[in-house]
Amino acid sequence: MFVLQVVVVVLLAIGAVVMLVLAAERESTREASNRSLAVAQGFASSPGLVEALKSRDPNAVLQPRVEEAQKGSGVDFLGVMNRDGIYQANSELEHIGRHTLTDVAPLLAGRAVREEAVGTLGPEIRAYVPFKEPDGSVVGAVGAGVTLEHVGDRVAEQLPVVLGATAGAVAVTTGGAALLSRRLLRQTHGLGPAEITRMYEHHDAVLHSVKEGVLIVDEDGRLLLANDEARRLLDLTPEVEGRHVGEIDLPPLTAELLASGREATDEVHRAGGRLLAVNQRPTDLYGGPRGSVATLRDSTELQTLSGKVEAAQKRLKVLYDASVSIGTTLEVTRTAEELAEAAVPEFADFVTVDLAEPVLHGEEPTGTERELRRTATTGIRKDHPLHPAGELIKFGYSTPQVRGLAIGRAVLKSDLRTGTGWRAQDPGHAQQIIDYGIHSLITAPLSARGVVLGVASFWRSEKPEPFEGDDLALAEEVAARAAVCIDNARRYTHEHTAAVALQRSLLPRGLPEQTAVEVAHRYLPAHAGVGGDWFDVIPLPGTRVALVVGDVVGHGVHAAATMGRLRTAVHNFSALDLSPDELLTQLDDLVGRLDQDQTAEGNSQDVTGATCLYAVYDPVSGHCALARAGHPPPAVVKPDGTVDFPDVPVSPPLGAGSGLPFESAELQLPEGSCLILYTDGLIESHHRDFDAGLGLLRTTVTGRPHLTPEETCRDILDAMLPERPSDDIALLVARTRLLDSAQVAQWDVPSDPAAVAPIRNQCARQLEAWGLEDIAFATELILSELITNAIRYGTQPIKVRMLHDRSLICEVSDGSSTSPHLRRAATTDEGGRGLFLVAQFAERWGTRYFPRGKVIWSEQTLHNVATEPGADLADVLLDQWDE
Repeated sequence: MFVLQVVVVVLLAIGAVVMLVLAAERESTREASNRSLAVAQGFASSPGLVEALKSRDPNAVLQPRVEEAQKGSGVDFLGVMNRDGIYQANSELEHIGRHTLTDVAPLLAGRAVREEAVGTLGPEIRAYVPFKEPDGSVVGAVGAGVTLEHVGDRVAEQLPVVLGATAGAVAVTTGGAALLSRRLLRQTHGLGPAEITRMYEHHDAVLHSVKEGVLIVDEDGRLLLANDEARRLLDLTPEVEGRHVGEIDLPPLTAELLASGREATDEVHRAGGRLLAVNQRPTDLYGGPRGSVATLRDSTELQTLSGKVEAAQKRLKVLYDASVSIGTTLEVTRTAEELAEAAVPEFADFVTVDLAEPVLHGEEPTGTERELRRTATTGIRKDHPLHPAGELIKFGYSTPQVRGLAIGRAVLKSDLRTGTGWRAQDPGHAQQIIDYGIHSLITAPLSARGVVLGVASFWRSEKPEPFEGDDLALAEEVAARAAVCIDNARRYTHEHTAAVALQRSLLPRGLPEQTAVEVAHRYLPAHAGVGGDWFDVIPLPGTRVALVVGDVVGHGVHAAATMGRLRTAVHNFSALDLSPDELLTQLDDLVGRLDQDQTAEGNSQDVTGATCLYAVYDPVSGHCALARAGHPPPAVVKPDGTVDFPDVPVSPPLGAGSGLPFESAELQLPEGSCLILYTDGLIESHHRDFDAGLGLLRTTVTGRPHLTPEETCRDILDAMLPERPSDDIALLVARTRLLDSAQVAQWDVPSDPAAVAPIRNQCARQLEAWGLEDIAFATELILSELITNAIRYGTQPIKVRMLHDRSLICEVSDGSSTSPHLRRAATTDEGGRGLFLVAQFAERWGTRYFPRGKVIWSEQTLHNVATEPGADLADVLLDQWDE
């Protein structure tokens, strides 16, 4: 077959070549004749030709013109002859003066002549045209010719192109035939007609015996084939083939799909009482004719089964969503709201959660409560008639809620319209629920660890199908998981409340009276749990004051208790009048011992760590000493409104065990400066890093020196407090004051016992100037003893200073670091009674050290009852010699 096709193509190509050659030759001869005639006519019409022929020497005039015209026109022969047929000019020079062989009679009659003749170069095609006088008489003729050999050359030039085109056509045709034969062979797998016939019969038998309907539709929408199963499923008559699908009694959705030819995958169509899964694909994807083939599968039973599977999947999804979304916080109310939100709208249209009142406060319920607090109400709409959140509801004994609580199982009311027990509590409200369209209810008790916490109610209105028995298990499972989360939140609330109470009991309830600074403070516990942040204001001798802010690592009761221990320790260490760096050293040693005790008891998870900033401010000099252990730096607002973060050396946190020394910084604060101490919960959060927090603090307080400490605290918290703080926040703002110079008196004391009396007299005069004559005697006695001890046991320089503030403070300093000790002197001792007298007449007294010496100080109230030497004072003096 393939060889026969190739032979036919070759023969057709040869015939085409011959025909093309003959046609080319014929066309070239016609073109040569026309060109000869055109050249002859053109030259005969040229001006001056008649005058040139009649001239004395026609050849001299005409020959150049003939040669030029012959070369320009491309003819092989051009000549001019007179009436007698003699050439006067000719491109073939040998013919000049010779008589033409052409018959001139037609030319003399005025007609053009075309002929084939043999010229010098061989056979030619010639044309002769006469030219005339103005009166119409013929003067001569012009002849032009083209050699036939040149015509053949032109045909030969075209022949390769013709042959090449023919060869290309043969190759393309042969290749196409080869490809077609190969594809046909591949599609038939080398089968002959008989095999192909048997295969067609087999496929036809299979097509009509499969249990799946098959429909084939052409591109115009005509039904070409419908197998037996398709006819059964669609109730088709035998004569439907060949008709348009729109003319066949088909379900509208199926007819539209078949007519459109679009692709479809498992579309469900209803045909009579059947549900058909329809798939459709185009038939021209693999080179077939345009159209489509559709398959039909009866899925009625499968649809019923898949509906049950889908319902089960929805229940599993509700359970999964509930396990993920319930319990994200440790707040009882929010956990109840998450329970309600997890079941709407996938499982129920409305959900209400009612909890026992003690649960909301972190207490353990008795399990017999009938009055429950509506804690959460969530639904697909907000205009429902269900009780709102916050309302206290007393459920009747016949209600499903109480029945569920009694038996500890979920209770189903498939149709509320036929139920009676649930109406008994409030018939009017029950009718509102029915009128609203709520028709089905499941109540599930919320029980965890053997304790009933409340009840969850699931309501349906928009979903037409009521709750079923299978839904009970889901409701119970969701309620059980939610109950555990609610109980965890309740326990946390209980612990949180206890920790907050402990924390607040350990923080200062009121600030002590002092005149060094004006103070305001804030403490805010974290939402996630109580931490160990604390602050303190501690009056020190010499009108000084200590400002403390600290932060214990961790949250909960342990952190709060540790904070209380550290705050007590700071009070005790400050009573020793230690410098800030020395106090932090002592505190670090204490924290280390606490950690060792916890580790020895096996509570390694409760190992303590803390940060602390300790500052001492002296209102006499305006001097402030600070030290910090792992704590954020303080902020200082100057009286001009500028803000600075002093470069206080940072040391490792307390309890870190680094062994590095603590360092302090010295500041000189002008009166009216604002010292801001805080914990890291103020400046750091999930959305703000440390540097950004410091920048925001600087921006908040810059340019506002006129604000009081209370106003400063308010503005700082308004600008920086996170919506839900994840850490405690302690804030302490202190505005500095300076003691007036008129309230300070100071004298230098020489190392001479005789100087005691003059200094005492000067002090008495100063007391009189301050109006403190009532305590002058006791003050003189105290100063006499302190100055005498300094002269006897101390070294220079010795100074005396009195400070008139809320109390009278007397200070005697010297360059010695030895400290006197209070003791009871024996009867035979000559001395040792001075400090005892100081302790009797002063409200407080003590010693503090500085780098080059010490200060012994005493403090007296401004109105001392023991002002005059009477019986009581004499008894005190005499008692010093009693055994």
